[in-house]
Amino acid sequence: MEVFATRLGVWLGAFFTFAIFSFLYKDNPVYKVAEQIFVGLSAGYWFIYTIYSILIPNLYVKLSANFADNWLLLIPALLGVFMLLRLLPQAEWLSRFPIAMMIGTTAGIGFVRYLSSDVLNQLNATIINPFTGSDWVMVVGQVLLVVGTLCAIVYFYFSKKHEGAVGVTARVGIYFLMVSFGAAFGYTAMARISLLIGRLQFLLGDWLGILPQ
Repeated sequence: MEVFATRLGVWLGAFFTFAIFSFLYKDNPVYKVAEQIFVGLSAGYWFIYTIYSILIPNLYVKLSANFADNWLLLIPALLGVFMLLRLLPQAEWLSRFPIAMMIGTTAGIGFVRYLSSDVLNQLNATIINPFTGSDWVMVVGQVLLVVGTLCAIVYFYFSKKHEGAVGVTARVGIYFLMVSFGAAFGYTAMARISLLIGRLQFLLGDWLGILPQ
């Protein structure tokens, strides 16, 4: 029975993989069915995960163990209930409070994280002596980092017309920005290709048995 369930799961995985790939030809009912099933399964999975991994251990267990010290947990629980009130037109306005709090909190945390991980690290990387590397490759990389950062900053300096030396520096900054955006796009494309490779390995290995396990 276990072997049958495993083989059935593999065949279902192969079917839904081809159903999703069918969108490469054109939009079709098979793709739409697979898409809706995927979305439904994802929503159901995260719903159950939220209940058993977040609500029960962080709310129910703590309140039942020591209500006096954890009664403040009722406030986020109430806000969570308010968010579900979007389903009721008469009480929809109550959902704006938790949504506004989530957006504001997420924006604040994201700003601090971005400031710490990107802005400050970029500043630390440019406030260096670029000629202190152990080999010429590191020296060239550090020089390009400093020059690229300064030129990109000049490009976004709009208080002075971009002409003369400022214009040349801004144009160099555009090239560095293009390289940066291209590298980011290439990273995204490689991530998608890795997902494709994973699906092909599943089809050729688990499904057809062509590739060794």
